Amino acid sequence: MRTLARRLLVPGLTTLALAAAGCSSPAPTTAAGPGSPAALAPAADGTRQLDVDAAPQGSSAPIPIARTRGDQGPEKAALKVASYDKTSGRAVIAAAQQGGGPPPSRSAGPSAGPSAAPTSPAKPVAVGDVIASAPAPGAPDGLLAKVTEVVGKTDRGTEVKTAPATLAAALGDDKADGKVPVDPSSVVVEPLMKGVTFSWAKGQGARFGPEGAKLPLGTLRLDVDAAVDTAPDAPASAGASVSGFVQLAPRVEFSYDGGKGAGHGPDAAFLGMSGDWSSQWALKGRAAASTGAPKRIPFAKLRSNPVIQVGPVPVVVNLELTCYVQVEADGRVTLDVRQDVQGDFRVGGSYAAGTGWNPVSTSAVRSTPVKASVTAAGRVKGALGAEASVGLYGAVGVTADFAPYLRGEADAAASASSDGKTSANGSWALYGGFDLNGQLQLQLSVFGTPLVERRIPLGALHRERPLVSGRAGR
Repeated sequence: MRTLARRLLVPGLTTLALAAAGCSSPAPTTAAGPGSPAALAPAADGTRQLDVDAAPQGSSAPIPIARTRGDQGPEKAALKVASYDKTSGRAVIAAAQQGGGPPPSRSAGPSAGPSAAPTSPAKPVAVGDVIASAPAPGAPDGLLAKVTEVVGKTDRGTEVKTAPATLAAALGDDKADGKVPVDPSSVVVEPLMKGVTFSWAKGQGARFGPEGAKLPLGTLRLDVDAAVDTAPDAPASAGASVSGFVQLAPRVEFSYDGGKGAGHGPDAAFLGMSGDWSSQWALKGRAAASTGAPKRIPFAKLRSNPVIQVGPVPVVVNLELTCYVQVEADGRVTLDVRQDVQGDFRVGGSYAAGTGWNPVSTSAVRSTPVKASVTAAGRVKGALGAEASVGLYGAVGVTADFAPYLRGEADAAASASSDGKTSANGSWALYGGFDLNGQLQLQLSVFGTPLVERRIPLGALHRERPLVSGRAGR
């Protein structure tokens, strides 16, 4: 099985995305929402508005680490993590090659983005330093740690002992707010069955996959055409299958308001994803009867560790997504249905001092007319869904399982379309909906917020609406 060496930040989004309108916990009003115009100006006490941008890619030089010392703000240090041992917490810090730092800031006005944080000389690390690094040897999810002991010099650099740190310790009382598009070429895809293809299109004319030539720039697409078990007595013409695609242009949203400073934790924070998406999928044939739980067939895993640059601080965002098809049937009804859906989405977790963490999940959905036929008496339900997790520095923060579905049932034979044209002998009905389950987890304390004492549900959501139905003689 071929693995396409790319990375992704999002389709957790793909599916989380479909958390339709009406399933929303808005971000607290105590802070501007991610992506909104910055309302924060540099304060007399030295508080800075940090730029949020994509970390540089394609350079052979390592990205220098960010270091926060005492009550000073974060700075870009001419150092790198040469190695790290997660079990012992020991790391080796060495001098970094020059030229691998973040690109110049694109913001206007006073700011403390990458261009306002020049690389400091390679001062030795000291006890109390908080260091933040992009993925490094031994730390594939990046490193966010505090130096607890300087062991000594080695031929590779300075060996230190570390303990886990928080973003509040790294960012202090500074502020940041922004959206960063995900590079679709950075997605790692592992097909789990035949019939799965991956495509993307990015700037400078770079395109990949069978659908890449016609995708909008910044978009990725996953196609699947999977056979499912057919009922034993079904004719050859009623072979069962699920096919379709999910196409999206995701963005990472990150917001942080240090408030009173690292010693008190932030006043507000947000981590999430948003973007535009479209999907099309079809369920055909007579599926075999389900025994026990509905049959779930994973068809692809997508992974990504995108790095966003928050001022001088590299923040590593982790995403894992398992896409699946699921069919539940009684082995009697033959269904042929196809649906096109377009919309946008926003999902994540929002924090405000005094109220704690709250889930955020919104979407606007537009659907084209459904055309379908249902033959014989029985029922069938098919879903094209995903299990997703989003976190920071290797710690899971948000998990979700989203499954948009189509469901058909009939007591005879019928065909119909949502434009009102029907031909029926008996009664029939077709429904569309989605199921969403998920939770915020205590690992979001990486922001420096109080521990989540319990997992906070996104809300066990179930939405269904009739698409078409009818009865003979009508």
